[in-house]
Amino acid sequence: LQEQHNVKRTRQSPEALAETKLREKSKIDEYLALTDDVLSRKKKPDWSEDAFQLTQSLLQINPEFYTVWNYRRNILLNGIFPQSAPEEINSLLSNELSMTTAALKAHPKVYWIWNHRSWCLENVPDGPERNGIPSMEWRQANWDKELFVVERMLDADARNFHAWNYRRYVLANMPTRRNETSELTYTSRKIGANFSNFSAWHQRSKSLVVLWESGQLDPVQSKDEEFELVSNALYTDPDDQSAWIYHRWLIGSGGNKEQLEREIQVITELLQEQPDSKCKRPCWIIVSSTYCSTGSMESLVHYKRLLLQNHSPDSQALKQECVELLSRLMDLDPIRYFRYRDLSESLVRKRTDVLIF
Repeated sequence: LQEQHNVKRTRQSPEALAETKLREKSKIDEYLALTDDVLSRKKKPDWSEDAFQLTQSLLQINPEFYTVWNYRRNILLNGIFPQSAPEEINSLLSNELSMTTAALKAHPKVYWIWNHRSWCLENVPDGPERNGIPSMEWRQANWDKELFVVERMLDADARNFHAWNYRRYVLANMPTRRNETSELTYTSRKIGANFSNFSAWHQRSKSLVVLWESGQLDPVQSKDEEFELVSNALYTDPDDQSAWIYHRWLIGSGGNKEQLEREIQVITELLQEQPDSKCKRPCWIIVSSTYCSTGSMESLVHYKRLLLQNHSPDSQALKQECVELLSRLMDLDPIRYFRYRDLSESLVRKRTDVLIF
């Protein structure tokens, strides 16, 4: 017996191993034969119902076979749709959506399944005419159902970025657009359930921009409310990077001095409560020339440097405060020692216009 991850394993006999290998070989042979059959039909090309059913069998085994997804769509466009009435096309596409819903339950992060769903939605017929005008009822019903499906996907995994990205696609292309404030409410619910849901914070930023640009929300007042929301998240878990990233997005380039000074004070108070707080997770990526980290101390340096750049370029006190914070970071976070050292040296040389992370 062998034990791994608290699971006991039984050594198989040579006969049992040989039987297992034989079964695996049989499955591989069947898969290869099916693949050869489908690809040979694609090459002809074969737009028949038989070929259509074979693509489904193959995709159930390997949903990442994007060539077969493309072939399946071509069979619909060239072989099945031309012989079908609009009602039948709508039914066929509904079946496709049902088939891919089942596939997503087992493979929620396969791009090609999501791509096929979007193609199906975009090819739904308008619907029966009402007073000589297409009713759009089939399109609306399918798009509404799609939003419901993606919400169930996010209930199962609230941080599935494929589902969040697809949700944005659905919201942007629905025949009847939803009010952006409803999406803000949705992100509030997701963030409230889990402050570390970066995708929900990102979705929130997208919704806010739309609401600000359309004049539906006052940017100044709503930003103050957003700072209050994100401050709750920061105090709950100061080491989680999602809220810090959102906080940096709200601050932006630091043009609002009053806002910048207020948030510096908030972070200073947080740092006093969590004196050794620093990121315990991998820092996020370099974007352009700006390196972003998540610790309260690093953010404090970043915001004080923005204050230096935009509002107090000659403040020796601010520069000294940054240097002292960077010195502490060198001790607390030796992995990034040289980055902190370079930032500190740039301050000493009064080059506050570079290396803002």
